[in-house]
Amino acid sequence: MLLAIDVGNTNVVFGLFAGASLERRWRLATLPDRTADELWVLVSRLFAEHAVDPARIDGVVMSSVVPTLTRAVADMIARGLGQEALRVDARNAGLPIGYENPAEVGADRLVNGVAAVRMYGGSGRPIVIVDFGTATTFDVISAAGEYRGGVICPGVEISADALYQRAAQLPRVEVRKPAVVIGRSTVASMQSGLFHGYVAMVEGMIHRLRAEIEGGARPVCIGTGGLAEDIAAETAVIEHVEPDLTLAGLRFVWERIARGGSGG
Repeated sequence: MLLAIDVGNTNVVFGLFAGASLERRWRLATLPDRTADELWVLVSRLFAEHAVDPARIDGVVMSSVVPTLTRAVADMIARGLGQEALRVDARNAGLPIGYENPAEVGADRLVNGVAAVRMYGGSGRPIVIVDFGTATTFDVISAAGEYRGGVICPGVEISADALYQRAAQLPRVEVRKPAVVIGRSTVASMQSGLFHGYVAMVEGMIHRLRAEIEGGARPVCIGTGGLAEDIAAETAVIEHVEPDLTLAGLRFVWERIARGGSGG
C-alpha cells in the first residue's frame, strides 16, 4: 500500500492506494503550526477508525506548498511509520519543465501535470489543467509532455472573503450557482459574480492560452479541485474532471522512481 500526501494551503489530503486503486481519502485542515506529534495523533486515529494497519504501508510520497508543514509531516511519517517520505519537487517529478526557474513551480502543479500526461497525453493535443484550490491555477502542458508554465489567479473563496472584508455593506456568502445571472438581492448578485464570473474567467483564459500554444491547437482541458465539477457543468471548455488528480500524480511519480526511474 502507498500513502500519498498533498500538503496544500487549505487542506492536507491523505490518499491510501492499494495498487492503482485509491482505497481511502482523508482531509485535515492546514494549520501551519501543527507539530509532528499532533499530526500523528490525528492520522493514527483515522487509521484506527478505518481499520488500516500502518504496518501494511509500503511507501509514502508527498508534495507540499506549505514549507512550515513540510518538515512536520516528514517527521510524523518517520516517527509514526518508520519510513522516509519521498518528497516530490522539480528535480524528481519526471516532467520536463519550461519555467524560467523550475524550483518555483509548486509541487502540486507538477504532480497534476504528471497525472494529466499519463491519463490524457496520448491524444497529440496540449493539455491545460485548471485547479480550483486556494488559488485557481491554469497549467499548460505541451503536446510533447513539457510543462510550459501557466496562470495563477485568486481562488473563488479568497475572492468571496475579500468582498466581505473590504466592502462594509457586503455580507459573507456561500459560493454556489444562483438561480439566475441577474441577481435581485445583494447575496444573489454576489453569488452570480463569484460563480458565473469564474465560469467566464475559465472560458476567457482557455481562449487566451490557446492563442499562445504552438499552432493554436485546442487543448485537452482538465478540471480538478473544489469547484471543478460545478464549473465544468456550466462550460464546454472543461472536458474532464479529475477530483483526485494530485493524488494520482503522486502515485505515478512514486511508481516511476520505485521501478528505478530517475529521481533527479
